[in-house]
Amino acid sequence: MDGVAYVRTCQIEARPGLTVQRHPVDGNPPLPGAADRGRLSPRDAVAVPVERREAEIVVIGAGTGGQRAATEAEAAGRHVLVLDAAHGDEVVALYPGPTVIARTPAGMLHVEAGEIVVATGAAEIQPVCPGNDLTGLLTMQAAVRLHAAGVSMGRAVAVGTVPDSVPCEPVAGVLVRFEGDAAGRVRAVVTADPVSGEETSTPCETVTLGLGYAPRDLLARMAGPTVPVTSVGAAAEDHPLPPPPADPAVVVCRCMGVAVGDLDDAWSKGFTELELLKRATLAGIGTCQGGACLPHVRSWIAARTGEVPAPFTARPASRQITLAEAGADTFVDAFRRTPLHDEHLALGARMDRFGSWWRPWNYGDTLAEYRAVREGVSLGDVSTLGKLVVSGPDVVEALERLYPCHVADIKPGRSRYALLLNERGHVMDDGMILRESASRFVLSFTSGGAANAEMWLRDWVDTWGLRVHVLDRTMSLAAINVTGPLAVNLLRRTGLADPPRYLGHVHADVAGVPCHVMRLSFTGEAAFELHHPIDRSVELWRALLALGADYGIRPHGLQALFALRLEKGHVIIGMDTELDTTPRRLGMDWAVRMDKPAFIGRAALERTARLDDHRRLVGLTMPGDAPVEGSPIWSRSEIVGNVTGSWASPVLGHTVMLGWLRRTPFPERVEIDGREAVVSSTPFYDPEGQRARA
Repeated sequence: MDGVAYVRTCQIEARPGLTVQRHPVDGNPPLPGAADRGRLSPRDAVAVPVERREAEIVVIGAGTGGQRAATEAEAAGRHVLVLDAAHGDEVVALYPGPTVIARTPAGMLHVEAGEIVVATGAAEIQPVCPGNDLTGLLTMQAAVRLHAAGVSMGRAVAVGTVPDSVPCEPVAGVLVRFEGDAAGRVRAVVTADPVSGEETSTPCETVTLGLGYAPRDLLARMAGPTVPVTSVGAAAEDHPLPPPPADPAVVVCRCMGVAVGDLDDAWSKGFTELELLKRATLAGIGTCQGGACLPHVRSWIAARTGEVPAPFTARPASRQITLAEAGADTFVDAFRRTPLHDEHLALGARMDRFGSWWRPWNYGDTLAEYRAVREGVSLGDVSTLGKLVVSGPDVVEALERLYPCHVADIKPGRSRYALLLNERGHVMDDGMILRESASRFVLSFTSGGAANAEMWLRDWVDTWGLRVHVLDRTMSLAAINVTGPLAVNLLRRTGLADPPRYLGHVHADVAGVPCHVMRLSFTGEAAFELHHPIDRSVELWRALLALGADYGIRPHGLQALFALRLEKGHVIIGMDTELDTTPRRLGMDWAVRMDKPAFIGRAALERTARLDDHRRLVGLTMPGDAPVEGSPIWSRSEIVGNVTGSWASPVLGHTVMLGWLRRTPFPERVEIDGREAVVSSTPFYDPEGQRARA
């Protein structure tokens, strides 16, 4: 319908200009091609406007019951909003709040309601017997409408209640089956005497069906116990259920093609509760959510248990809507934002996506940001780092098994860098282990690896059955990195008289904000991470900028940070590493203690230690400008690796790089970007690490 696939034509009112295409019976609808784009106007290709309203009472349905409820509420002085599909306001969902979602000719309507009254009436029972898919079977309402429109129904017979004003022949007895011709049209209805069982066949061209009613309660069943919903009129009546279907071959749910025999089979396997039977057979999970089959399924269960089960919970939407309508006026940014996001924008930051976060790439002058770190003091937003608090009587044992480094000898108030390995000995992530007490640690992880690291830790703790509590504080704690030769001076101005020494950490107030102050360094200069509550982050950020103004303080973005870390040869997991990167390939064997009896990945590392390895991440230097990251590394006219990071270092006077070599013996000189580069040891800058410890 107008280019939107999988639309139920029985729910769409015909109107001038409507484009209707039959759904293919043997495949999926064709995707719009270039030739279609100018001809079709799919509803999901345009913005869907949303109107928001409030009402004390929302009445759904403008029939007799709905109008009565609306009149009574208005007489009591309450604000009432009546929504009716016949008037163009089609309610498709109810949510806690409560919120009523309706589709209107103008777009979507979202109503915040105090109470909801469902007056949607009743639906006619559909037949469940052989031949119920033949053309020519009409509900009473359909027969009345066709006759009023002047449509000839030929020889018509009526099963059950006879529709008013429709010329038809009543047939007596219990409905057994319909019989049709080769074209699939009904030609006879077969009924049976309720006492003798004798069958009678009545020829016909049309059958009107007055088999009873079931409440049209889909919206009421959708609301849930916490939503104040009242059903009135026929939607609230306790209508008699139809006779239970018995023929195993008869389809009871036409949406999903579920036969009575499928119900029998699931029941025999123990699925004897309505919600479970629905899931085991798929009966009722079609578009109408049991609108046609639910009375028969409930009757079928009642015949076996002696009790009528309550209807199952319905799910939005009650009518088909497009994804554009479902998401109207909703914007979901797949990348998270730190509490300092607006502060970065105000400072002119160019934001970019990194590790599932929006982060400042630079503030307009990368070189000035770099020099602020190397020569003065700078701030970096590191709120994106993963932050876990782990505690409990077995926490040391768990961390010793998890990490390849020693953990038990870390003293309270001290920290240690650590790799995180999988069972194959490959590097998954890295971060810090900070000990706060005998049974409490803080773990940090990379921005991109935090969620996976938390899952990894929780799964192993559960597998080992250890008494360890894990609290993820990634989103509740922000973090600001204060780094540079003047970082200690700045922190003393904030009231932190005795900043921790290298790899130490303390809890203290910084500019009046409670912080966990960690002395770490990724930049190569003195650096302090200030972890603090997110609601105090803007306050702390502004205070640090104000107190460091005479130091020439300025924030730095990722571009400067990546340059600073390259000069130190620091690895970024996911940028410099590959899926099968091992500590040996990174030149980080020092981070693995094989004297430990057990840790995740130990067996793999022990087994592969005896094997030759033709891959290494190495440092490289060359004069001139930095080549593009990802550039191939050549040796003797053969590509032997690639550059993972490059930076023309102002402080060193030449370009520094990290890159992979994948050929042995590893060459000492290679060619990159048509120029000679030398394999060099790292760190390139301050190899003794004196500046970070200053």
